[in-house]
Amino acid sequence: MTVLNTPRLRLRWATEHDAAFFVTLLNDPDWIHFVNDPGVRNEEQACTWLRDRLFTLYKRFGFGLYVVEELASGQLIGLCGLVKRDSLPEIDLGFGFLPAYRGKGYAEEASRACMQHAQDEFDCQRLLAITAQDNLASARLLERLGFSRDGEVTLPGEDQALLIFARVLA
Repeated sequence: MTVLNTPRLRLRWATEHDAAFFVTLLNDPDWIHFVNDPGVRNEEQACTWLRDRLFTLYKRFGFGLYVVEELASGQLIGLCGLVKRDSLPEIDLGFGFLPAYRGKGYAEEASRACMQHAQDEFDCQRLLAITAQDNLASARLLERLGFSRDGEVTLPGEDQALLIFARVLA
């Protein structure tokens, strides 16, 4: 289901048909370093990850991380969307893109659409974002999006503290 369109992108709910894309994305060295290694090595594991992680968010909240598709090519290039974690007080913005599509403004374009979506559809007044302390590219993008550093958090089951960014939307 398409959720958002931008001039260059389509953001939609993930499906099990996207399993091969998720195997590639979740095994990208930067994803493993900056986000985590979910241990997804094949399409069957990707389908389980999708059911347990993304589909649960869609059903529970009506939002989640969306697959980002480049309109010109039809290629799946990344994820961007909204996450509600039990360990954070507010919704957070998340994104991750395949290496070939970084540095082209796609993450910023998709993030701005998701921020507007959070405000318009879910009456979100304040949005958070978290990133690894050494993920300088994501921190710079968050600052371009108007986020400011708002502390640190260690999520349940994790060892390292993450940076929290926040932005008032309204």
